Amino acid sequence: MSMKKSLVSALTTALVVGAASTTFAAANPFEDVPADHWAYDAIAQLAADGVVEGYGDGTYRGNQEITRYEMAQMIARAMAKGANGADKALIDKLAAEFADELNNLGIRVSALEKKVDNVKWYGLFRYTYARERENNDGANGNLNHQNTNNFRLRLQMAAEINKNWTGHARVEYATNGKNMDSAANSNGNDIYLNRAYVEGKYGNFTIDLGRFPYFTDVDGGMVFDDEFSGGMLTIGKGANVKLMVGRYHDNYSRNPLSYRDWVTDPDNPDGYTTASYQGIELNSDPNKKFTFGAAYHRFATRDLKANRLNTAVVKAYNADAMNIWEIGLGYRFDKNAKLSGAFARNSSGDSDTKYRQAWNVQFDYKGADRAKQGSWGAFVAYRHLGHYAAVFPTYNSMFTGSKGVNFGITYVPLKNIKTYLEYYVGRNLVNDRRQDTVFGRVELYF
Repeated sequence: MSMKKSLVSALTTALVVGAASTTFAAANPFEDVPADHWAYDAIAQLAADGVVEGYGDGTYRGNQEITRYEMAQMIARAMAKGANGADKALIDKLAAEFADELNNLGIRVSALEKKVDNVKWYGLFRYTYARERENNDGANGNLNHQNTNNFRLRLQMAAEINKNWTGHARVEYATNGKNMDSAANSNGNDIYLNRAYVEGKYGNFTIDLGRFPYFTDVDGGMVFDDEFSGGMLTIGKGANVKLMVGRYHDNYSRNPLSYRDWVTDPDNPDGYTTASYQGIELNSDPNKKFTFGAAYHRFATRDLKANRLNTAVVKAYNADAMNIWEIGLGYRFDKNAKLSGAFARNSSGDSDTKYRQAWNVQFDYKGADRAKQGSWGAFVAYRHLGHYAAVFPTYNSMFTGSKGVNFGITYVPLKNIKTYLEYYVGRNLVNDRRQDTVFGRVELYF
């Protein structure tokens, strides 16, 4: 009986959302409106007058028995559309006949209308400007001098599958080069699906499967802020434990797992590699005054031995994996001020220690909320981002292989418009050349 009720419920939903034609078996015990009932002639007349659309496909099969709820669905749609004269009289007569069902549908239709709207789209437009410089403290002038202008469009989708599961996807269009037109863009323009996953929630358990985003909470994104493909189990909603397994592939040229232009490999002309990934992360409740956490990450691929750091300048990385251990601490003085820090170390390979370690000390004041016009936030930090410890850091104006001071401010001039201005000054870890970057960004959310 339960299965039959579920079938009737599914068919009823199809009628409300205007789905394709569906037949109803005469054996269904809820088919309590016989085909010779006067309501069939009334509905047929309303369908002929264009007041109702029958089964949603432009047809009305008057020789099939249906349930009183299904008949009431059609009447409710006719009432919503409105009519005059004889059609209105028919609708009033039908409404009196199916009054109880219509009253019940007051709740049921609301739930079904919510189901119709279970797919939500949102996204952002982003413009970014960066001015990057690297030199020998004036000895030979600028050695690396570039200005970049990039535009990005993101479209994101979230779709309810059932009460526990939702589906997510994100499509991006990005210009990746010195200019926003493809003719002058060194890397061309890209449009791609960079997220596609499902998420299930069962009490204190959350499961992510597919290609989804992962941000290392323990260090504020110092080690990793990117997508990877696989699975993640999160246990807890305040304090939590995360277990991750999968594979990571990226084309970020400063990433040790992406060796574009680092080696010549006929089997991998783009110079990108894929690493297997396993990790575990433990975090205290982020809403507490004092926070702490610890994590372990393992990225494994033999291509680590073939990157550009393995030169006379840097001792060769003689391992097939990065085994990164890290801890993080934070203290919130009040609702506006917070001090945080993190340290990560890769225990594999014989490369110099400075390349296998990363640390960050940061002070944050307030915070820009894109939903609140006039809100703002500022930060100042000192960071050391070793190549083999900071895999894909979250920072805007500072990258793997650098150390120095980074500060910035964010401001919301209008609701859903967020602006960034940052500055970094420091050193290249490999050659100790001076670096500085000016970074600006505008994001429009919709």
